[in-house]
Amino acid sequence: MRQKYPSDITREQFEPILPILESARKKTKPRTIDLYDVFCAVLYLLKSGCQWRMIPSDFPKWRTVHSYFQQWSEPLDEGEPSLLEQALKKSGC
Repeated sequence: MRQKYPSDITREQFEPILPILESARKKTKPRTIDLYDVFCAVLYLLKSGCQWRMIPSDFPKWRTVHSYFQQWSEPLDEGEPSLLEQALKKSGC
């Protein structure tokens, strides 16, 4: 169990966001990382402005968070917001 941070959202707030973020990956093998923790790490990074390597150690490894951030930030189609933009808008952040 990890520490709570002011940038975190609740699991209930995350439920409608989860399908958006899961759509970035083809289902090949079971996921071993909790997307809630990854998303909260991204929120922490965006709100604090810290460097990737300075993400607190109770979040997933910074390289893992960065990898998901890159996937979620890729533009989908011309003029369509990225998955991360959609998730942030839905979360109210």
